Amino acid sequence: RRAARIISELKHHEGVLDPDAVNNYAVAGRLEIGADGKTITQSAVPRLMNGYDEQAIEAALRLRDAGAAFTLAVVSVGGDPDKMLKHAAALGAEEVVSIPADPAELDPHAVASLLAGWIASSGGADVLLCGRQASDDDQGVVPALVGERLGMPVVSVARAVELAGQALRVTRVTPEGDEGVEVDCPAVVTISNELGDPRYPTASAKVKARRVKPTVVSPGDLGLDEAELKPRVVMTRQFVPEVQGNCEFLEGEPAEVADQLIARLQADSIL
Repeated sequence: RRAARIISELKHHEGVLDPDAVNNYAVAGRLEIGADGKTITQSAVPRLMNGYDEQAIEAALRLRDAGAAFTLAVVSVGGDPDKMLKHAAALGAEEVVSIPADPAELDPHAVASLLAGWIASSGGADVLLCGRQASDDDQGVVPALVGERLGMPVVSVARAVELAGQALRVTRVTPEGDEGVEVDCPAVVTISNELGDPRYPTASAKVKARRVKPTVVSPGDLGLDEAELKPRVVMTRQFVPEVQGNCEFLEGEPAEVADQLIARLQADSIL
């Protein structure tokens, strides 16, 4: 295991569709699914780095700001990750790695196998930071699967990660409030949006990152058999649900409207 090595994973090689743009299309009734019944046809929707993955990189950079010395590696599974990995390099990643694969033929189990295979074959890691989920499919299972394959403990939904000697002190977000835990390394930690806004790379760092060439690792180099890469979950259909909304306006003086509203809420057993 290489000393002091943090790895952040990017599940989506080309980034995810901009969630705000997708929502705008959906609200306007212009979001369309292609003839294959699986893909969105709007080519104008931009692709971005998954926000949770970007916050995972930010969590690593904050550890560095606090005095931790380590090599930050960012690895992407997919086809052409050039844009995303150069952004990671501009943020401060010393290693950027691409594992080419057809995303249409991958499920979370296959992605986890590829990530775990690369980590194991490249010397291991002290910490694996992942986005809590992808902002398009929202499954959030890849980090746990990687932890299972590598025998690492998994701490989920973190809003803060700090060093605690040879361990990590993690603040988790729960419905009941914050929860503080400590975990020995090596460990997997998934980062949530409560971490806060990620930083922007400087102009000089972006220029320097243009010259960065990701290390390309073929799935065949990882010693994985066909069964480990065979999808166990296959998407068969994606559709835009029909949303209907009904709005009723109450008229009258403010006091009368308030009485009407309370009566309606009581009739509907809301109050």
